[in-house]
Amino acid sequence: MIGCRRQNAFEKFFKNRSFLIQMYENNSISKREFLEMNYEAIKNSPIKPFIKIDSFEKGLYNYQYYNSQAKYFRTLAKELRYSKNYKRDKNKYLNKCDHFYHLKDISTMKLIKFLSFKGVEAYFVETKSNSLKGKLYEIVLTDYEEAIFHSKSEWLLEELRDAGVFLEGKHRSVIADYINEFY
Repeated sequence: MIGCRRQNAFEKFFKNRSFLIQMYENNSISKREFLEMNYEAIKNSPIKPFIKIDSFEKGLYNYQYYNSQAKYFRTLAKELRYSKNYKRDKNKYLNKCDHFYHLKDISTMKLIKFLSFKGVEAYFVETKSNSLKGKLYEIVLTDYEEAIFHSKSEWLLEELRDAGVFLEGKHRSVIADYINEFY
């Protein structure tokens, strides 16, 4: 019975994720709304991150879970301008953000290893953000729809290069409009 409930929660999560992506692509919601709705879906999900990644779905779920947490804390840090304890609170939120991004990168690597690096392409992306230029790269799982990951992690980059799946040079992102939209 528990396995059935988890499967239904998985199906609900992935249907909602696809629906949000479609709404964003149709300009029905902004990037910020997309991120907020995704965070709410993760927060309200009965599924928590998986320790063992033994399926594409578990790996994608973990990526989404940690990425939504990181973006949530980054947003909180940005909104603290008028807080009494601005510096302390901003650092606290940015540390949480970095922690969740690190867990996201670990989950990404576990998923890629589960797939034995098959159908994986990675490359630096062209970006409007000066702070991301030459740092942000995209990882596309070519055998799956809507499986596009991003990272700035040096250790993950080295793993991708060592596996021979990293294409040198800058490329246009598969979701260029999304990554270049500020939130």
